[in-house]
Amino acid sequence: MNRYPIWKYLLLGVVLLVGVIYALPNLYGEDPALQISPSRGAKVDQKVEDRVKLALSQAHLPTHGVQLGANNLLVRFADPESQLKAQDIIQRQLGNDYVVALNLAPTTPMWLRAIGAKPMYLGLDLRGGVHFLMEVDMDAVMKQKAESYVEDMRTALRTAKIHYTDIARQGNGVALKFKTTQERSAARDALHKQFPELVLTDKDEGGAGLTAVLSEQQQRETRKFALEQNITTLRNRVNELGVAEPVIQQQGESRIVVELPGVQDTARAKEILGATATLEFRMVDEGHNAAEAAAPGGHVPISSRLYHTRKGEPVLLKKRIIITGDAITDAKAGFDSRDGSPNVTITLDGKGARAMFNTTRENVGKLMAVVFIENKIETHYVDGKAVRTKKRVENVINRATIREPLSKRFQITGLDSTEEARNLALLLRAGALAAPVDIIEERTVGPSLGQENIDRGFMSCVIGFVLVMVFMTARYKVFGLFASTAQLVNLVLIIAILSLLQATLTLPGIAGIVLTVGMAVDANVLIDERIREELRSGNSPFASIEAGYERALGTIADSNITTLIAGLMLFVLGSGPVKGFAVVLCIGILTSMFTALMGTRSLVYLVYGGRRRIGKLAV
Repeated sequence: MNRYPIWKYLLLGVVLLVGVIYALPNLYGEDPALQISPSRGAKVDQKVEDRVKLALSQAHLPTHGVQLGANNLLVRFADPESQLKAQDIIQRQLGNDYVVALNLAPTTPMWLRAIGAKPMYLGLDLRGGVHFLMEVDMDAVMKQKAESYVEDMRTALRTAKIHYTDIARQGNGVALKFKTTQERSAARDALHKQFPELVLTDKDEGGAGLTAVLSEQQQRETRKFALEQNITTLRNRVNELGVAEPVIQQQGESRIVVELPGVQDTARAKEILGATATLEFRMVDEGHNAAEAAAPGGHVPISSRLYHTRKGEPVLLKKRIIITGDAITDAKAGFDSRDGSPNVTITLDGKGARAMFNTTRENVGKLMAVVFIENKIETHYVDGKAVRTKKRVENVINRATIREPLSKRFQITGLDSTEEARNLALLLRAGALAAPVDIIEERTVGPSLGQENIDRGFMSCVIGFVLVMVFMTARYKVFGLFASTAQLVNLVLIIAILSLLQATLTLPGIAGIVLTVGMAVDANVLIDERIREELRSGNSPFASIEAGYERALGTIADSNITTLIAGLMLFVLGSGPVKGFAVVLCIGILTSMFTALMGTRSLVYLVYGGRRRIGKLAV
């Protein structure tokens, strides 16, 4: 009885069915589309949909459908040319209160989307757009951090009544000078208590001196902090470009990758990414009604200014600024020790701490607000021509009650969630420290070149598969057909897994698929050659098949494991396209072992198994 276990056939059937289902979305393609999202408290509702339909109808631009989502509107078109024309028309119609983003909307049927089946995401080299590699100036970050300690140390020494002759930044640290070594010792003790994160070293050249530098751990945290806040700021900037699926991620310890699919205007992208942001702390004017002041014909008190929250709610704030974001040295999200509610702990420099203390001491129980200020570039249309103007946008991002006089370190409470606390901390930090960023690499990929890359990649896969199939069939006959069938299943499984993971397919990823097509038959070559040897030794056909699979297993495992290790190292140590290649390579190795060992064996038993007696194997 030469039968293959039923449970293995069932397993193969389930795997193949799941693979086909989750690979299917990639066959349906995508429609050029526009994704309309709200900005600055606006809403996307039926009225916005009607305005969009009317504008497109007047411009004689047909659509492939308009879908109103929870808080966005998706408009599909037949071709990219109509998509680009519609973007200008809709942006003019809706104004700067809405973000009109270029997008590619999958045409996957609803029943597939209901089970989470989605197509792979295409990388920039296949979709078109701009790529920036930015480097954060970490030397400037460390110098700015050292500068923030100078005023703090002056205040600490004055409070402790310790005399000094000079305090100034020196490189990435602070240099202090004293008349006597006794004063230096007293200063070292006082500074160590107040600034435990600093490493203090005596310096006797030119008198009694002392140097203060951040510890290695604090330096790493400061650099990480600067990189994180720049990524946050860049994400906010990218929203203004109208990019539906941007990629903004860290690369190494000091670099940031920004990829903007669909964007072709690099000058516009640079303007937006280079926009600046800052913060202001002001007292809330609780003596007047903000809604009345914001109403048509309303009156704003002479000592106050009218602001709005990001949801569009009016707020009256005093004109006097308590401190700006430059005074903030740190902001961390956490939890209140009293009731466990989320909060943000803010640390100020010496000058900012004094200003905050003097104001809050007189205003306990009153509301204080944080204003986030952005200087951005906006596009308006005058006589059909795009005109870009600089605009200052000011929004109230937080209001909180002052419970006690605040000084160097204080907390903002009354937040709704830990996510709100984290976002507020990031905004505060982004406004507090502008870490210089330089664009060190810039690439633009046109949409036509992206489509050409897709076509060529697809053709290379097809040609590679056909040539491998022809070779295997000519060399190993029926067993070569088994190997080719396993190869086809292998491709389906790779595409299904990449789609399930929502991985980004790039040109190196396609190269990984083509390489897998060639490498995956190695296992079948080893098995088939082993079967031939067993037949030449005089063994029976089924004994030769068993021996071929069993004895070739060790060699197949060794060769694939070493390649898998290399792929994992590429993933761990590589970045960007290299990682994409490594992911496809590792997935391809695992699926090829499954199809080569289990898949082809099931086909062999399906054809030659059962009670039939075989005189000769076609191998």
